[in-house]
Amino acid sequence: MVVDVAPLLRGEVKKIDIDYMLSPEQIDGVRFEDAHINGVLTDNSGYMRLRLKAELVYHGECARCLAPVDGVFSLDFERTVATEGTIDDDRLEELVDEYVILSGHELDVDEPLCEELMLGFPTRLLCSEDCEGLCPKCGKPKREGDCGCSQREIDPRLAVLAHFFDEDEDEK
Repeated sequence: MVVDVAPLLRGEVKKIDIDYMLSPEQIDGVRFEDAHINGVLTDNSGYMRLRLKAELVYHGECARCLAPVDGVFSLDFERTVATEGTIDDDRLEELVDEYVILSGHELDVDEPLCEELMLGFPTRLLCSEDCEGLCPKCGKPKREGDCGCSQREIDPRLAVLAHFFDEDEDEK
């Protein structure tokens, strides 16, 4: 969304309310619905401050057990607005998390907001924090209970030594 900040720059208003829907870029394995963005752009006696709240509904699958995962990712986004040319390019790269750049009297909020959404979004979705995943032998989700598979694993490098213990039990 491009916000026309001319009324703010002329001193006609002290704030501009922002409320719109954003279609974020899709990522593999996750489906996003349109994000609801609301916030305000304020004039604070000589500098402008942008405050936005984004709520992004997503659908995916658990990284451990492959169960469906639905949720809402919320993000608070705050930046100071600087006019083009007031900060040199080298310095702007260092301060990218603090400023958005105003081009003329139009402020594009989508690009920095989408970038922040994608950087802040979890890299792995989980159905619960304590999800144990799938049984490595049969593939049954562990949250559904015991599958009956043997939990005792013999290290294949030490398997040859197993017959020594069997002989000791026969002698008793």
